[in-house]
This record gives sequence, C-alpha cells and structure tokens, in this order.
Amino acid sequence: MIIQPIDYFLVAWFVVAGLSTAYVAWDQFTNNPEPVVMKWGFILVTLYTGPIGLLLYVLADKEPRPGTHEQFVAPLWKQGVGSTIHCVAGDATGIILAAAITAALGLPMWLDLIVEYIAGFAFGLFIFQSLFMMRMTGGTYWENVRKSFLPEFISMNAMMAGMAPVMSFLMMGRDMRAMVPTELIFWGVMSLGVIVGFIIAYPANVWMVQRGLKHGLMTERPEPAGHAQQAGHEGRHGAAGHRAHGEKRGHEMASDVTVPQLAAVTGFTTLMLLAGLIVPSFYVNLGLSARDVGGAIMPRGMIMDFDTPAAAMRDMSAIHPRLVTKVAAADARGDQPLQPRIEGGVKVFDLTASVIRWHILPDVAVEAYAYNGQVPGPRLEVTEGDRVRINFRNLLPESSTVHWHGLILPNEMDGPAKVTQPPVPTGGTYTYEFEVGQHGTYFYHTHDHSDRQQAFGLYGALIIRPKNPEQEVAADIEHVIQLQEWLKREWLTYPAMLMEGGLPNYFTINGKAWPATEKIRMRVGQTVKLRFIGTNNNFVHPMHVHGGPFQVVAIDGETLPPTARYLADTVNVGPGQRFDVIWTARRPGKWLVHCHIPHHTTNNNVERDGAGGLTMVIEVSE
Repeated sequence: MIIQPIDYFLVAWFVVAGLSTAYVAWDQFTNNPEPVVMKWGFILVTLYTGPIGLLLYVLADKEPRPGTHEQFVAPLWKQGVGSTIHCVAGDATGIILAAAITAALGLPMWLDLIVEYIAGFAFGLFIFQSLFMMRMTGGTYWENVRKSFLPEFISMNAMMAGMAPVMSFLMMGRDMRAMVPTELIFWGVMSLGVIVGFIIAYPANVWMVQRGLKHGLMTERPEPAGHAQQAGHEGRHGAAGHRAHGEKRGHEMASDVTVPQLAAVTGFTTLMLLAGLIVPSFYVNLGLSARDVGGAIMPRGMIMDFDTPAAAMRDMSAIHPRLVTKVAAADARGDQPLQPRIEGGVKVFDLTASVIRWHILPDVAVEAYAYNGQVPGPRLEVTEGDRVRINFRNLLPESSTVHWHGLILPNEMDGPAKVTQPPVPTGGTYTYEFEVGQHGTYFYHTHDHSDRQQAFGLYGALIIRPKNPEQEVAADIEHVIQLQEWLKREWLTYPAMLMEGGLPNYFTINGKAWPATEKIRMRVGQTVKLRFIGTNNNFVHPMHVHGGPFQVVAIDGETLPPTARYLADTVNVGPGQRFDVIWTARRPGKWLVHCHIPHHTTNNNVERDGAGGLTMVIEVSE
C-alpha cells in the first residue's frame, strides 16, 4: 500500500529492476559466452540492484561484438566486477532469504544479523562457490569447499560489513515497515544493502583476483564438432585465454599470495564485519524484532536510541491508513448529542471506538480514533441523579478503556487500564454503569495509551444538568468548545505529544480548524454560555473572547457561588480543565474566540482567511 512518497520511488525502482533483470537474462542466455554460474550471478545481482546491475553487465561483461568477449573482460577492474558479482549473487541470496525468514519468526535484530551472516556465507560457499564452480575448477566438491573457504570468508566479511549497517539503521529507523517482508520498503532496504555491500566488497575481490585467489569473468564457448573447445580462463591477473585441444577442462588458478598478506586482508575484513555489526548497536535498539514494532512509522525528529523501548515506538507511531474503517464526510461534525434509550429506568448509551478518516479542514484529513465515527465523540447529556449504563465496544487495533473525568463513581467504573479494570482488547466490550451524583461540565476519554489515543480523538463532552433547574447558571445559548492538537505530516497522522518529533502543527475546536470551525449566531443583548473543555493532551490554551469580558461561573464542573464569580476576557484552559463562562453580546459584528498563543491559530504554521486552528467566530446581529 502506498502511504509514503518513498513508496512511489520503490514501485518505479522495482519495475526498472524487473525490466533490467529480464534484459540481462535474455542476453546472457542468448548472446553472452560465459559459464552458466556467471550468467545466473549477473541475473541475480541485477534483480537485487536494478539498473546498477544492468550498467555493470553492459560495461564489464556483455560481449560488445562477436568473438571479442575474452579481450573485452580482460582488464583487472572488470575481473574484479565478475568476482564480486559471483560473491554477491550467492551471499546476498542467502542473506535475503534468511532476513525474510527471521522477520517472520520474530527474532531480535541482533540475532537476525547473525543468522543472515551464517546463511549468506553458507549459501555462497557451499552452493555458488563450491557446487556451481566445481565443473570448471575440477576436483571434488569438498576440495572446492576447502579451496574456496578463505576467499569466500574475506569476500563475505566485506560485503556484510556494508549490508549490516544499512539494514540496522534503516530497518530500525523511523519507517519500520522496513522490518516486514510483506512491505515493499523491506525489499528496498535489501536492495540498497546489496548495493552498498557490493561497493565495500569490490576492492577485496579485485585484490583476490589479482593474486589468483578467486575467479573473475570467464568465457565459455560451445566446442565445434571435431575441434578443441575454446575456453577463457584467468591467470594471475584474470586475463582470458584459450585452451589447447585435449587439455583438461577447467579454470585452475595459481596464487602467489603470501601468508602475511592473506592474514592481513582476512583480519582487516573481519574487523570491518565486526564494526558493521556492532557500531549500529550504539545508536539503535537491535534487541527489537519485526513483531515488536514491525510496520510502525515514527515521526521525523523523534529521538530513537539503543535503549528506546518498543512501546514508545508503537505509541509514537502513525495510524496506518489501511486500518481506516470509515471515511467521514468532509462536512461531518463531531460532538453530536447521543440520545439514550431507557431500559428499566436506566439511560443506556452505546459507544464504539474505531479508526476513521476525519476532515479537520475541507482539504486536510487525518486518520483518527473516534467514538461512534465522530471527533469529538458524541455528547452525552444526563441529569444529576440519573443511573446510566454505557456499553463500550473496542474496534481499535489496540486495547482501550473509557474514563469519566471528574466524576465520583465506583472505583471499578473509573476506567484506568490495568488499575481498576483490565484493558478492553480489540473486538472486546465493557459495560460501565453508575449513578450520576454531580452536575456541570465534564468529559470522557480513553485511559489506555491515552498519550496516543486521546491525541487521536478519543474524547467527548459529558454535560450533566442539575436535578434542580434553578441551580443551572442560565444563558440564552450554550456552546461546547473542546480543544485538541494534531500532528499531520507526509500524508500520515501521528499523535501530537510534547516531545521530540511530536509537536503539533494543527489545532482544532470540536474537531475542526479555522475556517471550518462552527459559528455562533446571536443578537445584541443575548448571552451565551461557553463550556471550554481541555480535551487536548499537551498545551495550556489561553482562550480569549473579543468584544468584552465574560463572567467565569464554573470551574472543573463546580458552579461558583455568585460572590466567587469574576470577570475576565481570557482563561487558561489546561488539559483536563473546564471553564463555564457567560459572555454577553454587546455590539453587532464578528467577535473572535481564539487561543492567545498565535502559533495555535495557524494551520501547519500558516494563517488562512486571517487565522487558523483554535479560532471561531461569534456573529452578532442587531
């Protein structure tokens, strides 16, 4: 599924890789005079490296004109390419197969790398070097294993020294789809790793060809009837040549390498391998597996160290768009009153949490967690003394609960996961039932992974009317204002958090950003009760009303006695806080209600139609 810009590049890359591989395969088996093992070597490497493999084939191996292959491939740099192709084809095949299997098994990354090294070395040594080359080099299979062991060890060490850091840093980077074999980016990382591994292994392979330790490119032509077979072979420097009629068929090598030289190169490539395996562990958590965080995508700027736990990565990650079960209409509104049904004198509400796509602006949609398909969730209105029952159903990809913020109720109905109740699993249900003993402005929200889930939209207003209507501070109009912060970048929605990489860039009132926020219409002389609710997770929002002061009549659901009420034009609404204020329409016009932190009245740092984010209008007419 294409959800990031890199996905388009990967689709194009693998289309080109497929076409490149098809051409190399056709040309190798139709036109190019070399052993079958090298044909397959170029085919596999082109499959893994795409147009880079095609380029190497055309520049270093493809016979330019009939009968010229021997001379064309003679230069040492081309012989080094052939030797590296042979190494990478076998070793990378083993590594990639092992990576897919270990990811499926859920092995931690450090063990994954070790298994990949063993598999790559074994496949390269026992299959590509010893088995596939035996017909050309002569001798028994185990003689070829013995002869190939050290050259293969040197080459494999160098290649894995390049591949290991690429896999470690990119698989354990911000886009952890790279750990999942069913994702295209996994194969993109494998491709890049093979390319880097090829580059790192090339110098060692050139040296080994020069010293007669490894084969480079070879020429193998069909033997005409009654004539000697013509076959190119490498000497010390990999030069191609011809065999006389009746000479033993094979591509033997004579090496002049000294023991100190061999020991030095072997030791150096081993140190390279150890560095490639160990250094990434200073920066990323190699103790995690694909099952721990596979598929999660973290926001840019999030600090991820070798001790960052998997739970932190999961909670910071974006909602995967494939999890969306409903796309709300662009003009859909949250905070819609939910009418209860009455069962045996109990007011019953049904709440379902699910993943939706929600428009905070007509042209800006976020993936969200929502109650009953809306952000904020439906408004629950009850009366002091009511007995209520809320049937909660969880359709999220993770567990969840519901907390009734500020209410006095039985402890087992309070909602904190693993404290007063078990978390409600995906597909599970839980019933909350209690008697309402308070009145005022309250709200409900998730209390399981709330740093993540509440940021994604799991909250809603709970308005409790007093049993005695005279206790209500009356106004001509009422309006609920629920605040929230959002982080939408590179087509994905992340939970807005006060930490590196998690700062919000959109802000909403009742699930919409200005200019899509609701408008309150009044006449001069009327009053409005604004119920400010801090349903947001992070910032204190100084909410200001233009056109004159308001009277603060209730704080956190508690109605202030008349002598304690006070005039203000700004209240600092922190997360979890509620303020009821009465504002009087004194003069006609458009009067703003907004946060007084200017950045919070922008959309992705930009004003639109004079404002943005936490802004709405009270329009007063005569």
